Amino acid sequence: MNAGRFAPSPTGELHVGNLRTAILAWLFARSTGRRFLVRVEDLDRVRAGAEAVQLAELSAVGLSWDGDITRQSERQNLYNDAVARLLRDGRLFECFCTRRDIAEAASAPHVLPGHYPGTCRDLSQFEREAARRVRPAALRLRTDVDRYGIRDVLHGPYTGLVDDFVVVRNDGVPAYNLAVVVDDAEQGIDQVVRGDDLLSSAPRQAYLGSLLGLPVVEYAHVPLALNPEGRRLAKRDGAVTLEALGAKGWDAAEIRALILRSLGLPDSSVEAALGAFDPRLLPREPWIVDPSHLSSTDAAPVPPNR
Repeated sequence: MNAGRFAPSPTGELHVGNLRTAILAWLFARSTGRRFLVRVEDLDRVRAGAEAVQLAELSAVGLSWDGDITRQSERQNLYNDAVARLLRDGRLFECFCTRRDIAEAASAPHVLPGHYPGTCRDLSQFEREAARRVRPAALRLRTDVDRYGIRDVLHGPYTGLVDDFVVVRNDGVPAYNLAVVVDDAEQGIDQVVRGDDLLSSAPRQAYLGSLLGLPVVEYAHVPLALNPEGRRLAKRDGAVTLEALGAKGWDAAEIRALILRSLGLPDSSVEAALGAFDPRLLPREPWIVDPSHLSSTDAAPVPPNR
């Protein structure tokens, strides 16, 4: 059975923008008869206790999920298998570049903006051996396209740049673009709902999936929550987490109502919102959140018929 998912990184409390994306992922999955899974993306920074807090926050706003929680830190064998296949197919090469090296080389006039310039793509065996004595290598995907197209439920056809991106970092940790593709396929996730700041990464991931022979994924990149200055909402903006809003007198039901109201949906429960959910009617603009002006009136009931 196919599935959708929400995949937070356990670095701290979820803010209302994260929770809004989680609710949307749940609505997309449930409205299409899919399972809804939660995966903890803990290959990078992890804050002790953050996973338990985030799961409690998801439950507090009314979300439930199917099956057990999965963690990327427990799935290394899957990533190793994918890397081994790419190596067998001649699809990976060692890269010894620092970020500064890449930034300087990428400024050359013949390099596409945002592209890895191919510095280490065709090093000789002698050059690779010499470079290994200086620093460990990352593994990059040897691509044969510059662009790749996907279809997004909200954005329609989208074609993005694809370069020789990193699939294994130089510390041996699988890169996000590899891990997320492998995880989604292995878990039967064929619907990916996430913030539209990740839209530009979808062509890389879809291309990698095609090289690994994985099923095509349906994408829905949803508008972000932004602060009044137009930047992506963050905890540093003030009272934007359940905990911080709770200290100001909000309960979880009121916060859920605030989020559902921002989507133009009935706000009594996520189940009520599900009954009225239609992706075609979702707002396409960012949700501007100003913690200094939030009040209980922001969570006033939405009329049942929208």
